[in-house]
Amino acid sequence: MFVLVKRIAIMRIVLAALAVFVTVGSVTAAERQYPGVGRDATPAEIQSWDIDVRPDGKGAPPGHGTPSDGERVYLVKCASCHGEFGEGGGRYPVLIGGFGTLKHQRPEKTIGSYWPYASTVFDYIKRAMPFGNAQSLSNDEVYALTAFLLFMNDIITEDTSISAANIGTIEMPNKINFFDDPRPDAQPKGDPCMKDCGGPIKVTGSARKLDVTPETGGDAVEEGAAASSAPVETQVAAASSGDAQAGRSVFNKCKACHLVDSAKNRVGPGLKDLFGRAAGTHDGFKYSKDMMAAGDKGLVWTDETVAAFVADPKGYLGEQLGKSRANTRMAFAGVRSEKDVLDLIAYLKEATQP
Repeated sequence: MFVLVKRIAIMRIVLAALAVFVTVGSVTAAERQYPGVGRDATPAEIQSWDIDVRPDGKGAPPGHGTPSDGERVYLVKCASCHGEFGEGGGRYPVLIGGFGTLKHQRPEKTIGSYWPYASTVFDYIKRAMPFGNAQSLSNDEVYALTAFLLFMNDIITEDTSISAANIGTIEMPNKINFFDDPRPDAQPKGDPCMKDCGGPIKVTGSARKLDVTPETGGDAVEEGAAASSAPVETQVAAASSGDAQAGRSVFNKCKACHLVDSAKNRVGPGLKDLFGRAAGTHDGFKYSKDMMAAGDKGLVWTDETVAAFVADPKGYLGEQLGKSRANTRMAFAGVRSEKDVLDLIAYLKEATQP
């Protein structure tokens, strides 16, 4: 994140220098020191560089977008790298969740847990995404993606439309933890040297030697290994042992596809009145053959069956059908932390009731 802030700061310096160049460039060719070199930058050329959006929203272009608009764009243009639920794929970063992890040995620095300004989300997507095809998105698509990612991090509501008028007013959870470094030894001493600075340059450390590069999966893999090796009985303790408020954050992995307070279907079926429902029977949703077969064999969603399913969807459903893995329409691999499973069940029990 600090790298992003530095890049934006550098870009502003470049723009300032460009503005000075344009001012100087307004003199006639004969008055230039090198009259045969260069020309005046056109307004369109200047505008193509001037795309930064500041924390107060200044610089935001016309356009607007909602979370539902952004979900469609995200699934087509972002999910292949960042995962359908913002969980990250391979070395691509996690975008959603991570709340309360910044003091952990391996913190999850996501848009919701770490970034200080909503405008930075817009600015970075507009400037650098999608990977390999940067600056190909329209302003409306960037606003929509920003809205979707903020909604998935519980920062805005589903019906919020983001535009230039309000992007600078959105309060991010971690904004308070970004401030000027007050330590005396962190302040510059005297005027900064701008030319002929000289002096030796010494590298004092490296990320490789400090061993700060995350291993694949980090703590999440360790938790996953523990959860997957634990018997199902330990994963399906009573829902009352879970924390519904914490479960709401766990549900961020699910809400791109499911609604809890409505029977309306999205990518996945609506979850309202989930408990007590036979598997594969929600009206209007096209289930996989395996999910409907499990329902025909008597699978009903209870605290225990939902907990076992969300921990290992394809594996658990496969057990019900007498095979190793089931084929379902849900790409989600499962909630690997036992605590997260319990918290999620507690939240679902509370949120899906009529």
